[in-house]
Amino acid sequence: MTSKRPEQKLLMITERFSPDLGGVARSAFRTANAISQLGWAVDVLAWTKSLPAGTLESSTLQSGSGCKAKLNVHRMGLFSGMDLSMQHTFNVLEWLNDENTYSATWGHYLFPAGYMAVVAGETFGIPSTVSARGNDIDRLMFPPGDFARLVWTMERAKAISCVSADLASKAKMLIRSNHEPYVIPNVVDSSIFDPESDQDTSVLREKLGISREESVLGFCGELRHKKGLPFLLKALLEVRANRPACLLIIGDVRPREAAQLNTFALEHPSAASRIVISGNLEEPAEVASHFHLCDVMLQPSVWDGLPNALLEAMACGKIVIASDAGGIPEVVEHGIDGFLIKKALLNQLGRAVEEVLDLDSASKAKISEAARNKVVDFYNHQTEAANLRELLTYLMDDSN
Repeated sequence: MTSKRPEQKLLMITERFSPDLGGVARSAFRTANAISQLGWAVDVLAWTKSLPAGTLESSTLQSGSGCKAKLNVHRMGLFSGMDLSMQHTFNVLEWLNDENTYSATWGHYLFPAGYMAVVAGETFGIPSTVSARGNDIDRLMFPPGDFARLVWTMERAKAISCVSADLASKAKMLIRSNHEPYVIPNVVDSSIFDPESDQDTSVLREKLGISREESVLGFCGELRHKKGLPFLLKALLEVRANRPACLLIIGDVRPREAAQLNTFALEHPSAASRIVISGNLEEPAEVASHFHLCDVMLQPSVWDGLPNALLEAMACGKIVIASDAGGIPEVVEHGIDGFLIKKALLNQLGRAVEEVLDLDSASKAKISEAARNKVVDFYNHQTEAANLRELLTYLMDDSN
């Protein structure tokens, strides 16, 4: 009689987790969900500003609430300083491990989540893995970033995964390792994010106050400088000089960027009145319905990993204009399934939008179809599951 294999238990630490805003929150939810479907029990510890500092609130997400298997989610209220937050977090991590005896830890983003995952792994005597998602390496490797902590985290983690080959090459540059970083790109549910086909967008357009005559320039996510906020505003001005247009922000604006929008509104009140902000949309189908309003999707990132929003827009058959930051050129082939602009030339975004809007319908249809096919073929859940299985097998192999 063979004994039953003990259940593997993963503790994921992440700065944000759905329904929080941003790509890190969405990718953390999707990754935890995917790992749970591989037979692991997954607990998530996420920080939040919506709870009093130090308060811990736990819940269980069951199948049918957007996940395919049970996820235990623990949210901890942040303190004003990250030093206090991390010390209190470690107390929580110790308690969670005492209660659950984890097999491994996963840090979603290199700092602070990845650092805490490695500290916990080293303390509990279990393997840890960290996932580089966006500008985490760039932010820490240059002053005033904490280079020593960045290197320590990646060297002590048993496995590193990166959302793009660009990030993987940076990780390899910084540390010497006998094992290559895993490249595990973001993926999209193409059954939800699909071309609009016969869907009627008139009701949503009217609800948002967008006229039929306006060209809709779309952006999805939490808008901030990193995502190209000043270039989006400049592009809106330039396009509106030649045709009716609005900027639809599918998501929200980071609070500390509000001052820049206020200044823009004072200087250009007419253009500012045509910035339409949807607010946080929790359901993916809601996000997709807003994509369907857009004539072109913009991703003018100054730096980035591999944006979820870019893949979702392409899956919806939208023409994207993006910078060549991070892993974006690994997805977008200029002139074939979208358009790229050099990071140093993002001031030309408005001109690029005009050129795309002026394309004939046949050219637009060809690019739209190619964008959709690219995502369906290469950025799907089956590929992600295979990549995660390979990483987790390596993580738990005692011979490595």
